[in-house]
Amino acid sequence: MNALIASAPILLVVVLMIVFNWPAKRALTSGWLLTVLVALFVWKQDTLTTAAWALDGFLEAIGTFTIIFGAILIMNTLKHSGAVVAIQRGFNNINPDRRVQAILIGFVFSAFIEGAAGFGSPAALAAPLLISLGFPPLCAAVIALIYNSTPVSFGAVGTPTNMALAVTMQSAKSMGADPEQYTMALSKYTAIGHSAGAFVIIFLGVFVMCRMFGPDKKGKDALPALPFALFTAVVFDFFYLMMALFFGPEFPTLVGSVLTLAVVIIAAKKGFLCPKKVWDFAPSGQWDKDWCSKQEVKADFNNGMKLWLAWGPYIIIAFLLVASRLDWFGLKTLLTGNAFKAQIHGILGNPDVNWSWNWGWCPGVMPFLLVCIITFFIHRVSPAKVKEAVSDTFKQTLGAAIALFFGVSMVYIYRNTGMNAAIDKSMLYVMAEALASGTKDAYLAVAPVIGAIGAFMSGSNTVSNTLFAGLQFQTAVLVDMSPVIIVALQSIGGAAGNMICVNNVVAVCATTGTVGTEGKIIKTNILPCLIYCLVVTIVLGAFIVSGADPLGLLAR
Repeated sequence: MNALIASAPILLVVVLMIVFNWPAKRALTSGWLLTVLVALFVWKQDTLTTAAWALDGFLEAIGTFTIIFGAILIMNTLKHSGAVVAIQRGFNNINPDRRVQAILIGFVFSAFIEGAAGFGSPAALAAPLLISLGFPPLCAAVIALIYNSTPVSFGAVGTPTNMALAVTMQSAKSMGADPEQYTMALSKYTAIGHSAGAFVIIFLGVFVMCRMFGPDKKGKDALPALPFALFTAVVFDFFYLMMALFFGPEFPTLVGSVLTLAVVIIAAKKGFLCPKKVWDFAPSGQWDKDWCSKQEVKADFNNGMKLWLAWGPYIIIAFLLVASRLDWFGLKTLLTGNAFKAQIHGILGNPDVNWSWNWGWCPGVMPFLLVCIITFFIHRVSPAKVKEAVSDTFKQTLGAAIALFFGVSMVYIYRNTGMNAAIDKSMLYVMAEALASGTKDAYLAVAPVIGAIGAFMSGSNTVSNTLFAGLQFQTAVLVDMSPVIIVALQSIGGAAGNMICVNNVVAVCATTGTVGTEGKIIKTNILPCLIYCLVVTIVLGAFIVSGADPLGLLAR
């Protein structure tokens, strides 16, 4: 009974978002309120303790929101400065084959945008670029969403994975894990799972394109692109894995995609492993009505900016991230010092509840906000356009902010309800016990699906990890499976869920002018999403079946 009551707030969020189509900000606010009521009246937790943990959750969300805001502000600044159009122009005439273009732009370039900004921006940027090259708008939307999967867990300089770490670190440390080792282990297994998924999803995206939008609508038309798809996967996976294994969650997508982009552009220009016969869509006059834009889409600002100048802010971002993480010039030592740290000890007088934010080390501040200011000058952005970029960013991130703050606060209450309460186990642990007893050995297959559902209903891998990473960790311990690998499956499932999450689908339909086809896109992308989850489950499941237990957490 306690498990059912504990799950009520999460079930409420699911029902409000899926059945009643409530936005995440309203649903999570309602779920948070019910969580507080359950903590106070069922767990009978001390009011001040509940309030302290709720406030700690709100404070903890500041860092993540700063990254979201900074990343989206960078994107809007480049759109208003003319840089985005210059970057799009640079992709023209690389290779005429649509299958190669889909891989190059839909996957690799989109991965770079995911690494730099995340939160729906890759599909919103890659899809219009594909349209400008001659892709049917609906096809561009479908492809952009399918490919916005592998890069996502390390998107926005690792925000989803860092969120999974934030909500499970307390549990990991209680089991004796070293924070740095736990961070690297989670990065490693998340990258291994996604690397396996990349081999499938890159070709699968081309297959869906040929099967649905080709002149003959035959999946076999994708086969000539298989060598280039596999080549791209090998190159991407190499850089992606190296970044994850040696540097942690900030770099796999951002730096890995940049290096991959350099290699595959050269390969595509030279025709290396590319199809011998150029494949194209039928003339636009023969396209199905649903494939076309139904409304005029506002064009990005175009001032003829040079390509090197357009890429400048991203180059500065990459340099500052690498320099600060590797402590070049003593940057890491400086930024992680007390001068760049905000702290509150004993929130609301509770000595067990403390908050600390190293804002100088936060990518949202350094480099994102810093580079935005630099970009205003080097791109000579007018005050009016600066104001417009900032205004657009506030509008775009307001909903995400509300969802994030209440979501994180909700999780903090969930996992700390056993303190000063009539029930000595937290709501999270009680739910984990019930889930463990109900699934047992089958939990391996359940974990990524939970992550995908979280992303589907919330519109974000970060929010999915906020809601479910802690539950997945606790359940993994109870079913005697590696919590590191299970949390990795949660994050990977959340990334795969981006293909079908309502927020992303609505956003990409708005940017491509295909409003009204949301249901068709979700129906199309469900199968690729499930295939991705299956492949990753098989690969990481092999580690669990073989007895893998990174950091030896189960033995402690």
